[in-house]
Amino acid sequence: MNTVIIISANAEWRVVKELYPTLEIQVSPYGEFAEITLNVQRVTLFHGGWGKISAAATAQYVIDHFNPDLLVNLGTCGGFAGRIETGTIILVERTLVYDIIEQMGDGAEAVEYYATDIDLSWINHEQLPAVRGLLVSADRDIIVEDIPMLIEKYDAVAADWESGAIAWVAQKNNTRVLILRAVSDLVGGDGGEAYGNLELFHERTKTVMRELFRQLPEWLNQIK
Repeated sequence: MNTVIIISANAEWRVVKELYPTLEIQVSPYGEFAEITLNVQRVTLFHGGWGKISAAATAQYVIDHFNPDLLVNLGTCGGFAGRIETGTIILVERTLVYDIIEQMGDGAEAVEYYATDIDLSWINHEQLPAVRGLLVSADRDIIVEDIPMLIEKYDAVAADWESGAIAWVAQKNNTRVLILRAVSDLVGGDGGEAYGNLELFHERTKTVMRELFRQLPEWLNQIK
């Protein structure tokens, strides 16, 4: 099976290069990439860059140039304090881009247009350590004042920058996609525990990315 793993944020990609220091790095117009073997399966690692623009562009580039049977996105996300715990892995079954502001028409219709329901019928995930659910995306870190709205309107528990774009592009190309995001830090009424503390985010990123890659072979083994 031809599998490409997109890693979005720069901090996440640094951890990948630490985990696999002998990678033979190649360069694309969008970022670095390399091949590794997980168990006996050869996969491509691709640094997709942060934010929706990079995420959409690199997802399409990977699909066009690598023709993957499976597109995987591994990374971090911010959780809403009291709704989810640090370290929780989310198996994303729906994505939604919430930073769309429509003032000439129906804003809800615009948000729904970019929402994506991810088909997970092809993977046996019941016994794997993850919580199935929604992940909301925006080109910004979680704003404290947005949390009540995100909970009330979407029952959201966590947010990131890229998943919504990657899932949408994969669906448009009829490409299977597996998105696993682990909660690196929490945001609540008192602010974000990593806000103004980049070192904490980097340390948490190391922890969750190492765990995601530790589990990845088992996820790939569960594909029907």
